[in-house]
Amino acid sequence: MGERLTLPVLPLRETVVFPGVAVPISAGRPGTMEAIQKALEGDRRMLAVCQRENVEEATPELLHQMGVIVRIVQVQRGRGGLQLLLQGEQRALALSYRRSGEAMLEAVVKSVEDQAPPSATDSAFTALDRELRERAAELGRRRGIPAEALAQLVEGVESPGAFADLVAFYVDVPPAEKQALLELLAVEERMRSVLIAVERDLLRLEAQQEIQQQVQEELGEKQRELLLREQMKAIQRELGEENEAGELEELKERLAALPLPEDARSEVQRELRRLERTPAQSAEYQVIRTYLEWVTELPWGERTEDKIDLGVAQQILDEDHYGLEDVKDRVLEFLAVRKLQMEAASAGVPASPAEGLLPGVSRAVEGTEAAETAGGAGVAETENDIPQAKARAVGRGPILLFVGPPGVGKTSIAKSIARALGRKYVRVALGGARDEADVRGHRRTYVGAMPGRIVQGLRQAGTKNPVFLLDEVDKLGVSLQGDPAAALLEVLDPAQNHAFVDHYLGVPFDLSEVMFIATANWRDHIPAPLLDRMELVDFAGYTEQEKLEIAKRFLLPRQRRESGLADEQLEVTDAAIQKLVSGYTREAGVRQLERELGKLARKAARRIAGGQVTKIAVDADEVQPLLGRARVHPERAAAEDTVGVATGMYYTPMGGDIMFVEASISQGKDNLILTGQLGDVMKESARAAFTYAKTHHDRLGIPEDHLKDLEIHIHVPAGAIPKDGPSAGVTMATALVSALSGRPARHDLAMTGEITLTGRVLPIGGVKEKVLGAHRAGIAEVILPRENEPDLDDLPVEVREHLSFHLVGDLGEVLALALRGASLHEGKIIFPEAGVPAPAGY
Repeated sequence: MGERLTLPVLPLRETVVFPGVAVPISAGRPGTMEAIQKALEGDRRMLAVCQRENVEEATPELLHQMGVIVRIVQVQRGRGGLQLLLQGEQRALALSYRRSGEAMLEAVVKSVEDQAPPSATDSAFTALDRELRERAAELGRRRGIPAEALAQLVEGVESPGAFADLVAFYVDVPPAEKQALLELLAVEERMRSVLIAVERDLLRLEAQQEIQQQVQEELGEKQRELLLREQMKAIQRELGEENEAGELEELKERLAALPLPEDARSEVQRELRRLERTPAQSAEYQVIRTYLEWVTELPWGERTEDKIDLGVAQQILDEDHYGLEDVKDRVLEFLAVRKLQMEAASAGVPASPAEGLLPGVSRAVEGTEAAETAGGAGVAETENDIPQAKARAVGRGPILLFVGPPGVGKTSIAKSIARALGRKYVRVALGGARDEADVRGHRRTYVGAMPGRIVQGLRQAGTKNPVFLLDEVDKLGVSLQGDPAAALLEVLDPAQNHAFVDHYLGVPFDLSEVMFIATANWRDHIPAPLLDRMELVDFAGYTEQEKLEIAKRFLLPRQRRESGLADEQLEVTDAAIQKLVSGYTREAGVRQLERELGKLARKAARRIAGGQVTKIAVDADEVQPLLGRARVHPERAAAEDTVGVATGMYYTPMGGDIMFVEASISQGKDNLILTGQLGDVMKESARAAFTYAKTHHDRLGIPEDHLKDLEIHIHVPAGAIPKDGPSAGVTMATALVSALSGRPARHDLAMTGEITLTGRVLPIGGVKEKVLGAHRAGIAEVILPRENEPDLDDLPVEVREHLSFHLVGDLGEVLALALRGASLHEGKIIFPEAGVPAPAGY
C-alpha cells in the first residue's frame, strides 16, 4: 500500500476505468463539475470509481471501495457539460468518503500494488500470457480493428498485468464483472478471468454474426434499412445520444438552407460526413461540430438594403458631430457617389467613374463586366446571382482612412455613416495585434483554433455588407507569428477580397460588399502598401470655441443623463467650461473634457442626493473648489521679448502647441551643445542654423570676431519629452541669431519651417494643428513657409480673424520679422540704433 492521499471523487455510471487506459468521459452533474474544478486547480488527479447503481446522485454508500487514480489530460466544454480525457494511473482503495464543498465527494485513498506474477520462466504463466494475447487479437479482428493498430496494441504492452487491464476495459461485459476484474490484485488470476471474458465475447460475436446473416437473407433492402434505423435509435436511447442525433439533424437542415458557394458546400458536406462517423465523446467531434456551427452563423446571403438620402445623412452628421465640416463634406461626397452607383446598377447601366469623384470605381466595374464576358469568377449565371453581382459592383469603392488625434470623432463618424446608410455597424480594435492569425484566423489543426477578427466581426454584424471599422491600424505590431498588416492587404484590396480565405474556415468568403473604414493617430506608422489601399481623410483638433459648443450640445447633456440629473439640476456656464478646457485638459479632442464634466455631474449628484441643495449652477469661480487645482499648465506666450529665446510650434497626436527654443553664448572652443532630448533631425537643424549664421554673418549684422572662440548652447525645455522633426529649423536659427546679435526675439510671434544651409525656408506639415495650438497659447502673429499658404484654408474662420500670418521663403525674412527692431534692406538684416529710423521701404 502507498501513502494516503485526499482526492476529489469522479463517480462513474456504468463505466469502470483501468490503470494505463485513456478514457473519454462526459461530465455534467453539479458535484462532478465541482470535483473536476478542484482537480484542475490542483495536480489534476482524481479517484475514478464506479457506482453500484445507475442513479443521478452519488452517495458514499453507492460507491465501490476500489477505484483508479486518474489524471485529467484534456478538457473541452460541450453542450450541457464537459468532455474529459482521463489517463488511468494506479489502482487505489478508498478508505473513507466525505462530502466537501457544495455537492462534491472527496476520498482518503491508498494506492494498491499488483501481486507479482510468477517468474517469466514459468511455462504455464507464459502460455497463459500468449493465449490471452492471441484471443484478444482475434476479438479485435472480429470487431474490425485494423491489423496495424491491433499489432501495436498487442505488442506495445509488455507487462502481462497491464495488458490484462487494457483488455478488461475493452471487453464487452457488465460493469459489475469489470469491477470484479479491477479488484483482482493477483496478476495471474486476473489474466485467467479476462481470458474467460474474452472467450465469452468471441462466442457472443459469432452467434450475433450468424443471426445477422440469417436476418439479412430474410429481409429486403427497405426492411433492412428500416430495421437499421430503428436499431440506431434504440442504441442512441441506450447511450443517451438521442438529443445529439436530433441536434445533428437540425444542423444539417440549417446548413442545407445556406446559400453557400459550390466549393464551400463541398467542404461542409465533407465535414458533415466526418461528423457522422465520429463518436460524440471524442475531442474531434467537438472540433468538427464547432466548425460547422461557425459556418451556419456567418451571413452568407444576408445583407441590408442601402437607403441613401443625402438630406437625412447631412442631418445625422450634424446631429452627431459639431464642426468637422471638411470631414462631413468628404463623407457626403462618398455617399453621393454610392447613391449614383446604386441607381446605375438598378437601371442596368454599367457604373461609371462618376466624373473622377471616386478613384478605383471604374476598375472595379470593368473587372465585373470582363468577368461576365469571360464566364469567370463573379458571373451572374442565375437570377439569384444578379443582385449579388450588382451589390459587389456598387460595393467596390475607396476605403476611407480617418487620421487624427484621439477623441476628435473618428469612430463616431463611422457610426454615423452606418446610420445614414441603414447598415449594421461593427468595430474591431487592432491596436496591439501582433499575429497574422488575428486577421486570418488559426488553422483547425491547432487546439483552441478560431476564426480571425474579420470573420468574427461579420458574425457579430449578421450581414455581409456592414460598415466595418478597423480601429487603430497604425498600432499593428509584428512578431514571429507574422505581420497582421500584411494580412490586411488582401482584406482591403477590392480586386482580391471577394475571395478572402480565413484559415479557420478554409473556404472563400466574399468581403467585397463590406464598407471598410480604418482609423489611425499616426499616418507615418502605417506600412506604405497598406496606406496605398486607402483614401486619407484628416481629422484636426478642435478649437476652444468648438470644444465649448461640443460640451454644451453633447457632453454635458450626456453626463447629466448618466448621473441621473435633470437639465435644471445642473447648469454649467460657458466661462466654467472654458476654464475646464484651458486648465484641466490638454488634448486635441474632447475625451478628457467629458471626464471632467462627468466629475462635476457626480459631485452635483452627491449634493442633491444628500439633500444639501436642489440644484447647482457652476461658474468659473466654482470649478476649482469642486475639482481641485488645475492640473494642466499649457505653454503661454512669453510676457516680454528675450534675447536668445524664440517661440516655435509643434504637433503631436494630442494636438498642437508652442515651444520655446533657448540659445546662450559663452566663451569656449567653438563648440555647439544641444540639450532637451532632441532627435537626430532636430540636431541637424541646429547645426544647419549655426552654419548659416557663420556663413552669412555679414548679412545678419554680426561682426566676424564675435563668432570666434564661442561655446553655443541650444536648449529646448521639457527635457523629459523626446522631440524631433525638421520644422523647428527657423526657430533655432532665430534664437541663435538673437543670442549672437544681442537683439531680443518677439514674444508674441511663433514660427515653424525647415531651413537649408542657404537660408531657404521649406514647407512642413501639421499647419492647422500648430496654428490652433499657437492661438490657444495667446500668440498674435505666425510665420509660415510660403509654400504652406494653401493650408490656411483649413483654419477655422475665428482663428484666421484673430491671428496675423506672415508667409516667408527665406530666413532673412524670418529674422526681419522675429527680431525686435530688425529690418531687411537689400538682402541684409539691419538693426537701427535707438532713434535712428529704419531704411526706406521697410
